[in-house]
Amino acid sequence: MVDLITLTALEASSYYNHLGGDRYESTVHAQGAWNPHEQHMAPVAGLMVQALEQFQHRDDMRLARINFDILGLIPAGEFSLKTTLLRPGKTIELLQTELLAQGRPAVRATAWRLQKNDTTAIEFYEDEPLGSLEDSVPWDGMGRWPGGFIQTLEGRSLPEHRAGHGRAWLHSPYTMLDGGEHASALVRLIGLVDSANGVAARMEPEPGGWMYPNVDLSIHLYRDPVGEWLGLATHVTIGSDGIGLTSSVLHDVNGPFGRSEQILTVRPIPHAQ
Repeated sequence: MVDLITLTALEASSYYNHLGGDRYESTVHAQGAWNPHEQHMAPVAGLMVQALEQFQHRDDMRLARINFDILGLIPAGEFSLKTTLLRPGKTIELLQTELLAQGRPAVRATAWRLQKNDTTAIEFYEDEPLGSLEDSVPWDGMGRWPGGFIQTLEGRSLPEHRAGHGRAWLHSPYTMLDGGEHASALVRLIGLVDSANGVAARMEPEPGGWMYPNVDLSIHLYRDPVGEWLGLATHVTIGSDGIGLTSSVLHDVNGPFGRSEQILTVRPIPHAQ
C-alpha cells in the first residue's frame, strides 16, 4: 500500500481526478480494503451514479433503482465510464454505465429512471427511523479496515450498534471529483453505501480469518436524499455454504430514503505467499 501513496496523492481532496471526457483517475482516497491496488466500491458507485444522474438529464424524472454488478477486481488508476440509454421512454427509462479499466469492464450498473409525480397526499414510510445524528457518538470502528477510502470516513454510532447489527452514521469531507465542488446529495450518499458491509462486520479482517467481499450492490430509492450524512441500519446474514447477505435501510438526516443489498462470497483469507 505504501508504494501507491505519494505526497501529491495524500494532498488530494477528491476521490477522483477528471482527465477529460469520459476518462478518470482514482486517487489514493479511493483505495480499497481487500487489496492495495484496487478501488473501493463505495466511491466507484458514487462516481457512476453521477454519470447516470447527468446523462441526458430530465427534470421530470429521477433514479429509483441502481444495480451494480462487480465483474472483478476494480483496478486503481486510470479508467473510463461509458453511459448509454438501454430503454427510452416518456415515463420510464433504463440506463447503463460501465467502468472500463485495463481493457475490460470492471463494474456494470443499470438504473431505472422513473417519472416524478406529486404523491404527498399518500406519502408514508414503513421502515423504522434510525436514531438521530444528535443521539450518536464518535465511532472509529471502520478503522479496523485498511485502505485509503476508509481513512476518509468520519463515523458515529448509536447505542444498539454491534457486530452483525450495524447502527451508524458516516460522512466524508472529500469531493467526488477534483475541482472542489461537492456533488449532489444523491452522489455523496450513494458514494458511502458500499461501506455497509464493513460497518456491521461479523468477523475481523485479519490473517487466518475470513474475507467476505460483495459481488454486487443493489440500491432502491423511494425518495431523494438530502444532506451529507448517511445513516445505516444494517443486518449481516451468513449462510452455511459460503454465501452471505448485507442488508441496509438507508437514512439521511430526515429519515429513511431507501434500501441496499449486497450479496457476499465468504471464504478464508488466503495465506501470504
